[in-house]
Amino acid sequence: MLGMDPAVIALRIPVLLIVITVHEFAHARMAYHFGDATAQRQGRMNLNPINHLDPIGSLMILLVGFGWAKPVPINPINFNEYRSGLRWVSFAGPMANLIMGFFSLLLFRMLVGAGLIETFGTGLPFMFFQQLIMINIYLALFNLIPIPPLDGSKILMSFLSDANLSIYYQIERYAPLILIGLIITGILGQIIFPVANLILEIYNAIINFIPGI
Repeated sequence: MLGMDPAVIALRIPVLLIVITVHEFAHARMAYHFGDATAQRQGRMNLNPINHLDPIGSLMILLVGFGWAKPVPINPINFNEYRSGLRWVSFAGPMANLIMGFFSLLLFRMLVGAGLIETFGTGLPFMFFQQLIMINIYLALFNLIPIPPLDGSKILMSFLSDANLSIYYQIERYAPLILIGLIITGILGQIIFPVANLILEIYNAIINFIPGI
């Protein structure tokens, strides 16, 4: 899946545009649902990938398969329900990628069943779907890690009591260094990749129950 193969990296560019756009649009749309129109007013509640790209995060996705997008601006004060809004807005991006990963695999399996795509090899359609499926899953899992500024940290915050939040804010300043350390040492990959493979197995098991697939 990963590697520095120029063909693979080239295929990741359209995949990157798709998965990041869906991820950030989901955040913006969920925020709007909970009463915050900040992203909508700033032109981020749309499917234009240029509006959502973060240079460093995009480069990470191209090189290692997971990274981040330019965060959608939200103002939790505007939420109809603060904790619930923060939780679901934060989860919306990873959830959208997990859903897209599943339906990408479903479409791939359907195309394979129809004889339109080979099931393995170096063909461009196969490689494209491989990237689309796995990067959706990788991006979702990466963003669910409860380390700021990732989505998982805001999900965690929505469950913490005020007392625990104060402790959380004290260690928040060290979060970027912790995240960088996990990436550089490869520990993050050792966590994400096995879980991603498990999710892929679950997806396949579900699809196996669909008649005709």
